[in-house]
Amino acid sequence: MKITAITLDHLRLELDPPLRAAWDPDPRRHFDATIVRVHTDDGVTGIGSGDTMAGFAAVEHLFLGEDPLDIVRHVKAIETANFHGGCFWPLEVALWDIIGQVAGLPVATLFGNSARSLPAYASSAELKAPEERVETALRAREAGFRAMKIRIDRDRVNDGVAAVAAVREALGPNFEIMVDLNQSWRMAGDTAPASDLAKTRKLVRRLAELDVFWVEEPLPYNDLDGFKTLRAENPGVRIAAGEMHHSVPELLRYLEDDVLDVYQMDVVLAVGMHRARTLAELAQLKHRAFTPHSWTNGIGVLANLHVSAGVGGGPYFEFPWDPPGWTPERRDFMLAEPVMITAAGELEVPQRPGLGIELDEEAVDRWRI
Repeated sequence: MKITAITLDHLRLELDPPLRAAWDPDPRRHFDATIVRVHTDDGVTGIGSGDTMAGFAAVEHLFLGEDPLDIVRHVKAIETANFHGGCFWPLEVALWDIIGQVAGLPVATLFGNSARSLPAYASSAELKAPEERVETALRAREAGFRAMKIRIDRDRVNDGVAAVAAVREALGPNFEIMVDLNQSWRMAGDTAPASDLAKTRKLVRRLAELDVFWVEEPLPYNDLDGFKTLRAENPGVRIAAGEMHHSVPELLRYLEDDVLDVYQMDVVLAVGMHRARTLAELAQLKHRAFTPHSWTNGIGVLANLHVSAGVGGGPYFEFPWDPPGWTPERRDFMLAEPVMITAAGELEVPQRPGLGIELDEEAVDRWRI
C-alpha cells in the first residue's frame, strides 16, 4: 500500500453570536477547521483534523509514495517537519485512521483497548456570572455530565471563585468541579504576564476549600518549581497541565521530577497520538493521570478519545460544551452527526474500524474557504 495523495480542506464556520472564550483576547467570530485526507492506492482514505496544517505543502513530498502503515517512520518525519515551524499531527491522525481500517479495528483497540467509554466532563469556554454558570451546570447534569470545568480570569479572580462557589452550593458534593486558570500558554497576540506565584498560591488555597477536583494550568510551563509548590501546599487538589506542551523531552522531565498530578497532552495539537500514548503510559506507571485536552473539533475529540480509552486514561475525558456559545453542533459542523455523550454521561468509542469519522460532504463543500 502506498500514499498517493494528501489533500487539505480548509473550512470556516461563521459564529453569530460570537464565542467569547476566556482564553481569547477578542471574541471568536468564526471557527476554522482543516480536514486532512490521506489517499492510498488500495482505495483506503484516512481522515484527520486538529491544527491548521499551515505550510504542509513544503514537506508533503516526505510522505507521498510511502507505506501509510509505517507509522513510526511517519511520526519521526512529522517531528522533523514540526521542528522547522509546522504542526502536522492531524496527518498522523489520518494515518492511524487508515491503520485501523486496514486492521478492521477501532484505533483504541490498537492502543490497548482499556475502555469502551469514558466519563465526560463538560468543559466550559466563557466567563459567566455565578447565577448563569449555575444554570449551565444544572443543564450539564441533566444532560448526563458528572463534572464541569469552570474558567477563571486572572484579572477577575473574585468573580471566578464566586462562580465556583455557586456551582458547588447548587449541585452539591457529588458533582465534580475542575477549574482552568489558562496561565501556561498564550494565544497569539496576548502578551499580558501570567499571574505570579504568590497570587496563584492564594487562589489555589481558596479553590481547595471548595473541593475542586483539579486546578488546570495555574502557572507558565517553565515554572516547574512553582507547580511543585502548589502540589505540596494543597495535597487535596490535583494540579493539571501539559495540553499544548510540544516538547517530549520537557514532558519527560515533568514526569521525572513529578511536577503534575494530571497530564493533558492533546494528540492533535501537542505531541501526536503515538507519543501521547507513550507519555500517558509512563504517567500511569508513576501513578499519575492522563486525560487529554480536546478543544478542537469532533475529529480531534475522537482522536484524543481513542488514545485515552486505549491506554485507560481518566478519570474523566474533556468534552467541549458551553451552550449557547459552544455546542456539539458548532464544534462538529463538518461531521454527519456531532459527537455526543450518552444519557449516563459517557463518551463511547466508535466501534467502526479506524477512528469512526463520517464527514458531512455537503457541509465540507458549503464551508470550504
